[in-house]
Amino acid sequence: MNKNLFVTAILGATTIILGAFGAHALQETLSLQELKSFETGVRYQMYHVLVLLFVNTFKNFTKKSKNVVSMLFFVGILFFSGSIYAITFGVDAKSIWFVTPLGGLILIVGWIFLAIEFLKKKAY
Repeated sequence: MNKNLFVTAILGATTIILGAFGAHALQETLSLQELKSFETGVRYQMYHVLVLLFVNTFKNFTKKSKNVVSMLFFVGILFFSGSIYAITFGVDAKSIWFVTPLGGLILIVGWIFLAIEFLKKKAY
C-alpha cells in the first residue's frame, strides 16, 4: 500500500467534509472574515491534496523524492490549515500565532523542493 496516497485520500475526504461544514454549519455562526479565513484553510488544503495526488503517481520521481514532498506538504497542511481550523473553533489566535506562517513556509519549501526535482529530472 502506498501510504502517501492513503494519507492524501484521507486529507481529500476531510477537505470536502470541512468545506461542506463551513458552507452550511458555520455560515450562521462565523463572521464574514472568520468564514473567509476558514475557506482559505480549506482551499489551500485542497490545492495541496491535488498536487500530492500528482506527485505520488508521477513515475519520474523517486520514492525518496515523493516522500520528502509528501512529508513537507502533510506537515504544511497540518500547520497552515490546521491552525486556521483551530482558531475558527475557538483556540486563542495569540497562543498559536506562529503556526500558520510556519505552515506556509513549510508549504513553500515543499514547492521549491518539487521545482528542484523537476529540474533534476528534466521532466517539465
